[in-house]
Amino acid sequence: MFDDAAVEQWHRHVPIAELGLRLVQLREDHALNARQPIAHVRDVVAGWPLRARHTPSVRELVLRSIANMLPAMPSTRCEASESAALGELVMLEDERDRSRVLIAPARGAIVTSFEVGGRELLFMDESTLRDPSKNVRGGIPVLFPSPGKLENDHWQREGQNGAMKQHGFARTLPWRAAPAVATPHDARVRLSLESNEVTRAQFPWEFAAELEFTLERARLHIAFELRNRDERALPFALGFHPYFRAAEKAGARIATRATTAFDNVQKRVVPFPGFDWSAPELDLHLLDHGASQAVLALADGTQITLRASPEFALWVVWALADRPFICLEPWTAPGNALNTGERLMTLDDGAVYRGFIEIDAREASA
Repeated sequence: MFDDAAVEQWHRHVPIAELGLRLVQLREDHALNARQPIAHVRDVVAGWPLRARHTPSVRELVLRSIANMLPAMPSTRCEASESAALGELVMLEDERDRSRVLIAPARGAIVTSFEVGGRELLFMDESTLRDPSKNVRGGIPVLFPSPGKLENDHWQREGQNGAMKQHGFARTLPWRAAPAVATPHDARVRLSLESNEVTRAQFPWEFAAELEFTLERARLHIAFELRNRDERALPFALGFHPYFRAAEKAGARIATRATTAFDNVQKRVVPFPGFDWSAPELDLHLLDHGASQAVLALADGTQITLRASPEFALWVVWALADRPFICLEPWTAPGNALNTGERLMTLDDGAVYRGFIEIDAREASA
């Protein structure tokens, strides 16, 4: 485990029993699992009794050896972006599957990147990500409180009315990030959004929403919590809009039991025709998918499994022939639900809703 030269130096200056004890303590120290572990090791080693003339070379040997000895573990960090609109990014990493997630709290809490095995799974149009005047096309936007498009971008319900753009406001507003946390098992971060002047102008209810992103090996778990702080029942729907990178769509498959779909291009309900990836635009809302799970099998053999809590009964598949992505979107209700009430959820005063989606990716070679 250690180079011969390092062992010889350490035998001279630190009793071997004491060295062994210290190495065991370092290995078991959970602080090493995240937040620049080698910097922590360096601080500890600096206090060990070494002769001055041996200190630099021996310490570096020890540091390298300890780094190789430590097991691969999850970690977190924050990093500045190059865009003022994008703000600071939160990174979750898990070395065990070489997986990484990037989240932009200031840009609607969007997941901008999800890598597994060093391979990027998500499509991202960088020009939309860095332009605050545009809706982001790519990543994993969160759709709240109304996935899909409202009729004429307006809603009216139980004496209330308002205007709201497609997919709601959660994906365009800044969320507040709590400190990210890593354990030996996973890395996670919580983001929050509370009702404010911007949300009240579109949706006159008081609420507190939280998203928790958890990365464990090759699995990304996204939990959504909504608390009604209003004196009235709060109506809402929820969706997620993952853009999966698909350079070769021809061989892609999505298993489904659906027999009918709403074709959002033709604006009518049709018998489910299968997925024609060659169509200029494919936008099918599967009305009877029959499960809160779906699997996207890409042409290269990569398999992406999406699981969701039971209320995510509507699945939307969207693709453009000239863009390298396939969107597989779990929604709790169809578009315009704030007007029609179809599958719309309501939350009593003081009540809390909790739901989730989970993305589990396996490489073609796995």
